[in-house]
Amino acid sequence: MVYPNIRNLREDHDLRQKEVAAVLNVSQNTYSQYENGVIELTAPNLVKLADLYSVSVDYLLGRTKNPDVLH
Repeated sequence: MVYPNIRNLREDHDLRQKEVAAVLNVSQNTYSQYENGVIELTAPNLVKLADLYSVSVDYLLGRTKNPDVLH
């Protein structure tokens, strides 16, 4: 599965793959594979990324263009 927004969010926040990988407790190579759609993100890591960027999981998955988290 391709995650269309995770690379853009990382770049918008001036983060390197290695820094985001550390948040997810994975290697930089694993994170790179997430960005390129080679392997799928786990649900816990999707939540970590959503929290890191203050966006919804649906936005990370490309299911909505609205990044706002619904409460």
